Amino acid sequence: MYVYKCVSIYSPPSPSLSCLSDHHNRPLPCVPLSESNPVVHLRETRKRRGSFVVSLSATMSACKDQDPRIHGIKTKIRVVPNFPKPGIMFQDITTLLLDPKAFKDTIDLFVERYKGKNISVVAGIEARGFIFGPPIALAIGAKFVPLRKPRKLPGKVISEEYILEYGRDCLEMHVGAVEPGDRALVVDDLIATGGTLCAAMNLLERVGAEVVECACVIELPELKGRDRLNGKPLYILVEYH
Repeated sequence: MYVYKCVSIYSPPSPSLSCLSDHHNRPLPCVPLSESNPVVHLRETRKRRGSFVVSLSATMSACKDQDPRIHGIKTKIRVVPNFPKPGIMFQDITTLLLDPKAFKDTIDLFVERYKGKNISVVAGIEARGFIFGPPIALAIGAKFVPLRKPRKLPGKVISEEYILEYGRDCLEMHVGAVEPGDRALVVDDLIATGGTLCAAMNLLERVGAEVVECACVIELPELKGRDRLNGKPLYILVEYH
C-alpha cells in the first residue's frame, strides 16, 4: 500500500503547505512513499510528535485533483442558478448520470479508495445517496443500508432528528440493518452544511457501528460542512466555490 505526498524538486527543511504547489501555483507531481517513511504525514503523526505537518486530507486532495477522471466528472455536473429558490446554485448530478463513462469513473474512484478497508456497510442518504451507494457496496462486498426520511420505511425503525437552517428534519433506519461492530461508510451526493451527514453518523454510532468515513461527490467548502463532522474523515471528488 502506498501513501501519496506532494513534494517539490528541492525538499524543504520541514514539511509545509508550500509543498503542495510551486511558485507558479502549479500542482506538483505525486510520488509514492512507503508507510515507513518518516515524512509520511498521517494525522496521528501530528498528535504524536507535536510538529506541524500537512494534513492527509489536503495532500490526498492535491493528488486526487491530478487524476484526469476528476476533471471529466466535474464537467458533467450541471450548475442550475436560482433553483430550488432564488440565490441557490444547484449542483445537478443527473447530467453526470447521463454519461456512462463519467458515472463509472465516479464509482470507480470511490471503490478504489474503499476496497480492502473492511467496510461492512455502506449507508446511503436519501435520495441521491441511493444512486452512488449501492454500486459502491456491491463492488467492495458490503451491504447497503438506506437512511430515509420519516415514514418511508416499513417496520421498526430508529430515528435521528437534526436541525436545518429553517426547521428540523429526521433520518430513519431499519432496526437490525446495522449491527454493533459494523464498519460503515456514509455516502451522499453533496455536503453543504453537514447537518445530514452528522445525523447519519449519529444514527449509525447509536447502534454500535464504527463510521470509517463519509464520502460525497461534491463539497461546497464555503458552507463549512466538514467542520461539523467532529473530525470524522470526509472524502470528496469535486469542490464548488
